[in-house]
Amino acid sequence: MPDAYIVRHCSPTLAGLKTGNMFTVKQGKETMVSDLRNVNHRITKYGLRMIPLRRNGEDVLLYLYRPERLKKDLNHPEAQRILSQKGYNIQDSEQCVAQVAEHLRTDASFPHEIGLFLSYPPEDVLGFMVHPKQGVKAVGCWKVYGDKEKAEQTFRKYDACTAIYQKAVSGGKSLEQLIVCER
Repeated sequence: MPDAYIVRHCSPTLAGLKTGNMFTVKQGKETMVSDLRNVNHRITKYGLRMIPLRRNGEDVLLYLYRPERLKKDLNHPEAQRILSQKGYNIQDSEQCVAQVAEHLRTDASFPHEIGLFLSYPPEDVLGFMVHPKQGVKAVGCWKVYGDKEKAEQTFRKYDACTAIYQKAVSGGKSLEQLIVCER
């Protein structure tokens, strides 16, 4: 999996602005296993992890995330309430990742709580879950039901980060050189 592809879809996570990103790749199973091992070998020392969440034929939904940051995000009282109501084991963030992957694979409906795994504000995740078409104040990486100004500022940061990172990787920077370590 080329660094440029990961950078295009995950720059805010690589930069430490976001807990995680999800993106889809088209790959056979053997290639995917090899690529995941390679990428994880390169990124785990920086506090990142990449896992497959769902496979649909050649399409694989991947999740690149910061496990320590995810623990903090899922510890938010509103996030815990949402996940608890959906039957998640809120005591273990890695178990929550496994559970969201299971929901993606087996549920007929999309698990909208997935936004909590992507640094979406809990109030916006809840707003979308309860009234997806009512009360939307802005749309960017997610639908905003709460603080519009803060969300729009975040959207601009993510866009700027992605542009900077894409320029850097096309200029020869490696994935490792672009990762901001939070340790």
